[in-house]
Amino acid sequence: MIRAALALSIGLALAACGGGPAPTAQAPASYGQPAPRLNFADSAPHDFGFRTPRDHPVHGIDASRHQPEIDWHTARANGVTFAWLKATEGGDIIDPAFRDNWRAARRAGVAHGAYHFFYHCRPASEQARWFIRHVPREAGSLPPVLDLEWTPFSPTCTLRRSGAVIRSEARIFLQALESHYGQRPVIYTSVDFYRDTQLWRVGNYDFWLRSVAAHPDELYGGRPWTFWQYSSTGAVPGVPGEVDLNTFNGSTTQWSAWLAANTR
Repeated sequence: MIRAALALSIGLALAACGGGPAPTAQAPASYGQPAPRLNFADSAPHDFGFRTPRDHPVHGIDASRHQPEIDWHTARANGVTFAWLKATEGGDIIDPAFRDNWRAARRAGVAHGAYHFFYHCRPASEQARWFIRHVPREAGSLPPVLDLEWTPFSPTCTLRRSGAVIRSEARIFLQALESHYGQRPVIYTSVDFYRDTQLWRVGNYDFWLRSVAAHPDELYGGRPWTFWQYSSTGAVPGVPGEVDLNTFNGSTTQWSAWLAANTR
């Protein structure tokens, strides 16, 4: 996700013109069924020791304009059970691949949701309105995600606010999305941001943790986690170029139960 944040370009917001996909009445049955086999590779694999991502049966990806024209049927056939798709950033950027990815993932039976990359130089309420404007309420969709990271290489905003301010702004965003979508959002973050801002104090949310050099239990102080981003150099059939790899913390039965509890 860091890669996506660095590629700001003027005019991306133009892709937002028009309405999003219309809400649908029923989610595909395949959402609760893990993909038939795991056929991922990694161009720079890490040795996680005795606790590896492969211990978990349910895997997925997150995608943005950096993975153009994904063949979602092929991706699902090779192990992609779920996907989070970059939708928005700040208060004026929409990912140009979002709509196509959203529709195509649904057609392929890949459980999918949207994520927002938080911009520290804009009010949370404004960013929440921007996300809500562009991400549909769709039956079966995964909960929305708030992506919280520092942005030291941003050309427009390298602001590092206090943990108290960060947590307050995060709550504003999260509560707005929960009210609109009827789903409790998920928080994505990295180790440094989590520690610097004491993000565990934001509230009782499911966490999606980036941890590509060690098991998340080792880096996040035993924080309970629901999703683990374990690689940014994944190679998945059907996905052009490298892609982030993720896994769900649970069995296939627990995955079905989590979906039932957290999707519309």
